[in-house]
Amino acid sequence: QVQLVESGGGLVQAGESLRLSCAASGRTFSSDIMAWFRQGPGAERDFVAAISSTGAHTKCADSVKGRFTISRENAKNTMYLQMNSLKPEDTAVYYCAAQHDYGIIQTSTADYHYWGQGTQVTVSS
Repeated sequence: QVQLVESGGGLVQAGESLRLSCAASGRTFSSDIMAWFRQGPGAERDFVAAISSTGAHTKCADSVKGRFTISRENAKNTMYLQMNSLKPEDTAVYYCAAQHDYGIIQTSTADYHYWGQGTQVTVSS
C-alpha cells in the first residue's frame, strides 16, 4: 500500500520560513519523481516543485523560484520543501505526489498517481 505523509505545515508570519517533509512508503522511492502541489481556498491544485528520482533535476513554478527549494533523501524515503520568504499568497494546503520517473518531470496533477493527504500552510501578513 502506497503512503505519502506530509508534515511541517503551520502558521507563520510573512517573511518567515517553513520546511515541509513528505515520507513515502509502499513504493520504490528512488525510482519516483516526487513533487509538491498546493491548493488555496477556492482554487485549483497548482504545481509548486518537483525533483527527479536521483535528485539531479528539479523544476519549480515561477511563483516560488528563488524562495522555495525542493530536495530528497532516498536513503530516508523522504522529500523536502524548504520555503523561505513566505508570502500570504503562499497560504494553501500543500500536497506531495509521486509518479515513476520516465525521464521527464511533469507539472500536471493528472500525471501523478499517488498523493498525500496534505498539510496546511498559513502565512499571515
